[in-house]
Amino acid sequence: MSAGGPVSPVHVTGEVLASKRIGAFWHLTLVAPGVGERFRPGTFLAVSVGSPDEGRTRLARRALWIHQVRPLGGYAATVQVVVEPVGPGTRWLAGLERGDRVEVTGPLGRPFALPKEPVSTVLVGEGYAAAPLFSLAERLRERDCPVTLVLGAPDEARLLNALEARRTARAVTVVTRDGSVGARGGIADVLDEVLRRAGADVVYAAGPTPVLHAVALAAEAHGAWSQTALEQPLTCATGLCHGCPVPVVGEDGVARTARACADGPVLRGDRVRWDDLAGARS
Repeated sequence: MSAGGPVSPVHVTGEVLASKRIGAFWHLTLVAPGVGERFRPGTFLAVSVGSPDEGRTRLARRALWIHQVRPLGGYAATVQVVVEPVGPGTRWLAGLERGDRVEVTGPLGRPFALPKEPVSTVLVGEGYAAAPLFSLAERLRERDCPVTLVLGAPDEARLLNALEARRTARAVTVVTRDGSVGARGGIADVLDEVLRRAGADVVYAAGPTPVLHAVALAAEAHGAWSQTALEQPLTCATGLCHGCPVPVVGEDGVARTARACADGPVLRGDRVRWDDLAGARS
């Protein structure tokens, strides 16, 4: 695997180029000079919530997965993020319109590590958190890696880009908890069969902690490597405050704490102490 080292971020005042609602999500396209050029799949943005022109106290910054980087509207590398408006911060972001300004820091964190040789890969994502997997799939295909994609969601409205997935991956499995699209159930219900059918060597995952834990366990049972992209509440998003701890086991076998934003967000699934992580959140 080629190492996924940290990326050097920039802090810029970006501009909203487009905002589009698709299902339960808003897809925001941002002009953020320097961010797209440094992007690697698995990195994220920290976005200040509140207009830079308002001059008032703002909510804590919001971390958003970078979904795609594309040339658009004469710009070489616009950045697309996916927002699910569930609280005041994400609702503010979903309300942004073309031409609005927003302060952005990114790309942040350690990205997914890419195989050095062609291997069979399975990508697993749930809801909006599946966003970083689409650009990852493109990079893997460039390396001649067969890509199988598993997408899950509670319902059709919160299923991310199923049509695009079918253009990106060799095989796609879709599951929704209400059965509105694909198979009825959760991702854990289909993992073993998908990994067996794909002959998976490396499994990448992005989603809620229970999904990541299930992926790590299934990958280990199939003798595959797993890389999991964790979401943790962030304060500074740069690693300075140590406010996003993840319990892990080091390569020396000693239990320690990693920072989700700086040492992650992508961590090896077999290194995360999932039970301790779940206990810390309860």
